[in-house]
Amino acid sequence: MFESIHPNISLFLEKQTCASVCCVDEQGNPYCFSCFYVFNSGDGILYFKSSLSAYHSSILLKNPAVAGTVLPDKLNTLQVKGIQFEGELLPADHLLAKKAAASYYKKNPAAVVIPGEIWTLQINHIKFTDNTLGFGTKIPWNREEKELTNQKKPQLV
Repeated sequence: MFESIHPNISLFLEKQTCASVCCVDEQGNPYCFSCFYVFNSGDGILYFKSSLSAYHSSILLKNPAVAGTVLPDKLNTLQVKGIQFEGELLPADHLLAKKAAASYYKKNPAAVVIPGEIWTLQINHIKFTDNTLGFGTKIPWNREEKELTNQKKPQLV
């Protein structure tokens, strides 16, 4: 069961454009990359474009588990906001990946001329820090709250 994303989280992710995504290679070494994304709040999905020849693409094809962050496009150090997330890359033939290209190019039409593939990142866990709601305010979200209560999942810090 998909739990609706808190409106503050959706609004924040819809307004931003760039994420840092981290993956782990076969030797257990972490690797991070940045990407422009489009957020699909209805499905809790980030779409991004990247070349299959990029190093992170080869990692993601073998290990689709990811973690990442999203900071405001324009930082205000007095009003700290940001997202930490965990998720997984979905295969291109997954039902939720079907509208990836249309969604991405609708928001970024110039990207159509840039070589690469559109990837679908399903977000499973989010911690949203929003100090504009009071210092240290955290809004958590989990894709499947019921499932998570039965499993020990690592907590975002």
